[in-house]
Amino acid sequence: MLGTALPSAVSAENRVIEISSPNMRVYLPDTAKATGRAVVALPGGGYSHLALNHEGHDWAPFFNERGIAYAVVAYTMPKGDRSLPIGDACNAVKLLRDSAGVWNLDPAQIGIMGSSAGGHLASTVATHAPAESRPDFQILFYPVITMDKAYTHRGSHDNLLGKDADETLETEYSNEKQVTAETPRAFLILSSDDRAVPPANSVNYYTALLANGIPAALHIYPTGGHGWGFHNSFSYHDQVLDELSAWLKSF
Repeated sequence: MLGTALPSAVSAENRVIEISSPNMRVYLPDTAKATGRAVVALPGGGYSHLALNHEGHDWAPFFNERGIAYAVVAYTMPKGDRSLPIGDACNAVKLLRDSAGVWNLDPAQIGIMGSSAGGHLASTVATHAPAESRPDFQILFYPVITMDKAYTHRGSHDNLLGKDADETLETEYSNEKQVTAETPRAFLILSSDDRAVPPANSVNYYTALLANGIPAALHIYPTGGHGWGFHNSFSYHDQVLDELSAWLKSF
């Protein structure tokens, strides 16, 4: 059951090792600024841990300042059951949509944001979830998209599907192959020198979105590697904020 409690165990490296139950922390903007829009955030961590701060909580002021409600989900690690993180993420979107009247939200403006493996989870919800849990837009930072062993992030693949996953299962969760006309618009952002998650993940997803007539934006910075999130030490931090702000204003 998703609630608003904090995770049960957080290490010094900002990684949740064990979560006693999935939970969500919601940050609401000042009512005078509220636009009715909301974003559900799914931090990354290879489906083995969660980078809760720089890919999660640290983003709250950015969204709230723009009148956007923001919710960080501490989702369950799969440990052999891929339905657990997927179910948590779907439930989070549905919870915000169902609570729209309570939190002054527009149920047709509930987005999802994911980083790295959290980007795979976000794009899985965007391409697989039923209408009540499907987000209205998606924001993906250096996301894992594919489960194709040729260019996936193997840790994410093995932790979600298992080392010996067959090709049928890999295809099902290769989200570049699951885009339809119902998939929500997307914003993708990454660095070209990412050695952890090959840029082809984002490029192929972007191409699939365009092929299906889905509005999409793709931003690739020349350096930065992987996992920079909200760190202001990232050379293009200010540009990231500007690009994301402009995209959010575009619809």
